Amino acid sequence: MDLTANRRQVLAGAAAVVGASTLAAGSAHPASAHGSDTATPFPLGVASGDPLPDSVILWTRLIRDRRSSRPVEVSWQVAKDDRFRRVVRSGKEWARPELAHSVHVDARGLEPGREYFYRFKAEGQLSPVGRTRTAPHRHARPDHLRFGVASCQDLQNGYWPAYWGLADEDFDVVFHLGDYIYEYDPNSRFADRRHTSPQTLGLDQLRTLDDYRNRHAQYKSDPALRAAHAAGAWVVTWDDHETENNYADLVDELDSGAAHQTPAEFSRQRAAAYQAYYEHMPIRAHLRPGRDGMRIYRRFDFGLLARVNVLDTRQYRTDQPGPGDLGPEPFGAGNTSGTLTGDEQERWLAHGLVHSPARWNVIAQQVMMSRTRFPNPTGQPPLTVVNLDQWDGYMPQRQRLLQLLADKRVDNPVVLAGDIHSTWISDLKLNFDDPASPVVAAEFVGTSISSDFPVAFDAPLKQANPLLNPHVRYFDGLKRGYLRCDVTRESWRTDVRVVDTIDVREAPVYTSASFAVEAGRPGVVPA
Repeated sequence: MDLTANRRQVLAGAAAVVGASTLAAGSAHPASAHGSDTATPFPLGVASGDPLPDSVILWTRLIRDRRSSRPVEVSWQVAKDDRFRRVVRSGKEWARPELAHSVHVDARGLEPGREYFYRFKAEGQLSPVGRTRTAPHRHARPDHLRFGVASCQDLQNGYWPAYWGLADEDFDVVFHLGDYIYEYDPNSRFADRRHTSPQTLGLDQLRTLDDYRNRHAQYKSDPALRAAHAAGAWVVTWDDHETENNYADLVDELDSGAAHQTPAEFSRQRAAAYQAYYEHMPIRAHLRPGRDGMRIYRRFDFGLLARVNVLDTRQYRTDQPGPGDLGPEPFGAGNTSGTLTGDEQERWLAHGLVHSPARWNVIAQQVMMSRTRFPNPTGQPPLTVVNLDQWDGYMPQRQRLLQLLADKRVDNPVVLAGDIHSTWISDLKLNFDDPASPVVAAEFVGTSISSDFPVAFDAPLKQANPLLNPHVRYFDGLKRGYLRCDVTRESWRTDVRVVDTIDVREAPVYTSASFAVEAGRPGVVPA
């Protein structure tokens, strides 16, 4: 089979082709590309993630009757070919009701840096086929690493044509930097994109484990997202909307009335959100069901070419300074005790950067690091404001990190981010107010898959950036899409991949801009 030519057919949910090495005798029922095949136990598809040189996490979730309380035995296979004639690993797992009948297989004993195919079988039926790839050996020197960066997929705001393009990219890995689901009540201009109803309507948030499970399942039912997961391995991390907008540690969002919660109440909500996240993601993590907290910051080495440090800037952060997102810059500058990562994660990151053997050192995280001044939308003093929910609200910690990169001469640091639903490509400097200050890193902030950036802000920011933010090399708030990064020992290239509309399920994906970083020269230049 020509996998490239048939990628959409195979990866959007077509059943595995039964070859000489089938799991067992029995017919395969294709999972519908539109999620309408109720016969299959695999309507949410399959996914893989957290690739290591010798292993990868394989994921699926069986959809059972709500009253079903029995575990279901699930078989799995990993093969070198998509017809499963060369099966290299296989086994059985239990899909248990206490984890929503989800399955996480840590498929070990694989070869480094190679492509594999995988599938599951339950109740006599085969799942869709997934494709994955292991990381190179830790001492390998691969010629290149090619990966995608995605974030922010508000289902109610529109469709996800960008994911069809991402599924066709043949990436080594995809990094999803948060806001995988949104917690808001049903409200969409598209009749088929209205959110599931939570147990309590009117709060504009989710509360219970069933609330979060249902919302994750709804998002996973989208055929473009299923295709993108089945096309390759993902590394995921959360931001705020997987739990609740703008929460910080156990500090609830700034809301009132029935929507507001004490830290003890919010802890129970967060525990439900984290469990549902684990149940629906191909992530290597330790979940303690019903207990709050789950470590998801972790590190991936792609041979000696790139080290990627994946952060969690929600679970351990202190609350942002000021009463809202936009506020005076001194609020962030004076936030000396503020942290986005917590002390332990900050030390972990510093150690991983300083002692890295890699040519490129990547910080993959949620919110924009670059100092970014916005014209005050009120027109009142101060004339400029910053987003206090980003690193601008935590300037002392940002300065510590940038100083570390400079003082320890960390090789070729690059920061990746999402969250702001727009594309920003910037130089990170020790002193953003000094044109002569050295550039210490590059930052690539990807736009959203479907979440809104206010159209009215686009033109004013494009006009203001050369004066207010001269270190910003590129900005666009109009297009939705993802980033495509191609890394070699000599250079890093980022292509901004976008669609013109999210009003339809499929739209052409094209490159709207390309930028590069030369190894040893941290400034961003047009490619």
